[in-house]
This record gives sequence, structure tokens and C-alpha cells, in this order.
Amino acid sequence: MSTTTYVAVHGGAGYHGVASEQNIKSALKRACARALQQSPQEVSSALSIVERAISILEDDEYLNAGYGSNLTIDGTVECDAAIMDGLSGDFGSVGAVSGVKNPIKLASAVLRHSREPDSLGRIRPMTLVASGAHSFASSQGIKTVIPNEMTSPHAIREWQKWKSQLEHPANDDQGSLPQDAMQDTVGAVAWDDEGNLAAGVSSGGLLLKYSGRVGEAAIYGAGCWAQQSLSKHSGMACSISGTGEHIIRCGLARVLGEALQFPESDVDTHEVLLQVLNKQFAEPLHRRGELVPNAGVLLLTKERGEDDEVMPRLWCAFTTQSMAVAYASTKKPSPKASVLRRPASTSSAIDKSNSSVCIMALPIHR
Repeated sequence: MSTTTYVAVHGGAGYHGVASEQNIKSALKRACARALQQSPQEVSSALSIVERAISILEDDEYLNAGYGSNLTIDGTVECDAAIMDGLSGDFGSVGAVSGVKNPIKLASAVLRHSREPDSLGRIRPMTLVASGAHSFASSQGIKTVIPNEMTSPHAIREWQKWKSQLEHPANDDQGSLPQDAMQDTVGAVAWDDEGNLAAGVSSGGLLLKYSGRVGEAAIYGAGCWAQQSLSKHSGMACSISGTGEHIIRCGLARVLGEALQFPESDVDTHEVLLQVLNKQFAEPLHRRGELVPNAGVLLLTKERGEDDEVMPRLWCAFTTQSMAVAYASTKKPSPKASVLRRPASTSSAIDKSNSSVCIMALPIHR
């Protein structure tokens, strides 16, 4: 088993304009670099690597998570986040929480708390929301802030513009939100030096979302998934982005995990991604009248390489115009970042609305 540590992050699936591309790539590179750094007080588990990476993404104003998140219809920041351990299957998440600087740290605290025995035999929660999540953060020493400290100037400008359009629509303007306002969720996947996997997500949600709305980033089986065999010879970790309600209906992250449960039987990961995103994600939504189901997947798998060696494979698949990703390892610590864009000629097997699935394998192990 390789003792190399790997990390990959994403900045959401949606539309990434040229003007913001460099800022997003810089944030993703910083997240990878910080995730691989370890102080004497920090642990190097896959969970901690994911938490460190996503914390950096949450602090960056150019990404829709933590500080700088899209604002609700009421002009506030409400965040969702989740993290999952592939070794144990343990999961922790928070939803619609305000005033917590790094929601992913709170989700990690929920996961750790769920492992502790309760003096009265109560079942510990996997998910906490709203004021209850904020109270738990205070009890666990997770940094809280005044809620408006999470609001960026850019987010305020966008909210003012589109709230006004919603309340006073022009006769000749349909008032549709721009594509870049719809992108949702950042995330990370990791493989630690003991071969364990973990995944996480964090999101500010959709612009002008209803207050109290909880998206896929807080839902078990929707926004992230991690699993591995006891032998550590097989496993996967994925982080999902896109339209939360679409992803929740499918339980997309868990569906991918179930489809990849038997990688030692020569499962074709490319074909699995194509089938899941087309047949299990998009087709049911098309039948409901959703013309453009949006989702993006960052997937890290364990696969057999030459000489039967277990090696990492990194995949990115998306139905949107683009998806921003970066990756690094302790063997090659200089992060590589890209905004992957769907070729205009890509066509889907279902093709009901000219939607498409773009799938790319990224050389994380080279």
C-alpha cells in the first residue's frame, strides 16, 4: 500500500467566467497546499486533510461556501456542510447554520461527537441545523462570528440586484438568475498515508434561496460519500456539486458508492459515471419536467494498477458548463488546478434537452 497522501478539491460545478477563473484556481491551489501541511498539533488522517482543505475554500470570497456565500432571500448567509469517513462510514453534517466561520469544522465536530457514548444511551445526531447547530458549535469551541461578518461585498451587490429584479420585474426581462449565481458547493476528497479515504462538502446554497432551505451538502448520501474495504484494497470517495434538490432526489453520492462497491471485478468507472449521471440522475428529472439537471462529481477511487498495486484514480464528471478542480500529493506537492469546460460537441445518451455528461480522468498519481 502506498504511503503517499493525496488530496483533490473542487470549486463547484456550474459556470465559471474567464474573469473569475484565476481567483478560483488560486483558492483551490491554496486549499490543496494547506491540506498537505501538518503542524505538530494536527493529525494526518484523511478526515483532517478534507477538513483543512475545505476550511480554506470556505474562507475565500470567490467561492460559494462560508465567507462570501450566496445570500438567502432575507439577505443572510446560511451554510450547509458534511464530512464522511470511508474507514468507519461515520458521517457528520450541519444545515442552514449562520454565524459559524467554518461550517466544515462544525460538521467534523458533529461526526466526532457521534462516536462518543452517551451517558443515557441516547443516539447521537449525525446532522444538526440552524440555531441548534450554532449552539453546538459554541459548546464545542468552534469559532462563531457575528452573522454579517460572513457576508462579502460581492454577495451583497448580487443580492441587491436580483432581489430588486424579483420584486420589481421589468416587462421585457424574464429576470432569470445568471449561471454563475447558480453554482453550488465546494468540496474535497482525500487518501491518507495509511490508505484511508474521506470526503466532504460545504455550500452557501443558491442565491435568493428560502431561509431555512437545506441543500445536498448537509444530506446523508447526497453531497458526499466515502467507503472502503476492510483490506483497504478498494474504495471510493466523492464530493458532489450542483442543484441541491436534484441531487437529493437521486441520493447521488450514495448511488455512486453502491455502483462502485465491487471495483475488484473490473468495474469500468467511466461507464459507471456515465450511467449514473444519465440514467439514475438526469432521466428521472427529465420525466419530472426538469430540462437541465445540474450536477458535478469529484471522485477518487482505489483501482488495481500494474503488478496488482493499489493506486489512486481521480475523476471529474459534470453536466454543467464547467467545473473547477485541483489536486496534489505528498509525492508531487505543487498543486495542479484547472477549470474544466465541457466541449460544445459532447452529447448525452439521453439527449432529451441536449444535455451532456463530460467525464475526465485526472493524473493525480503521476
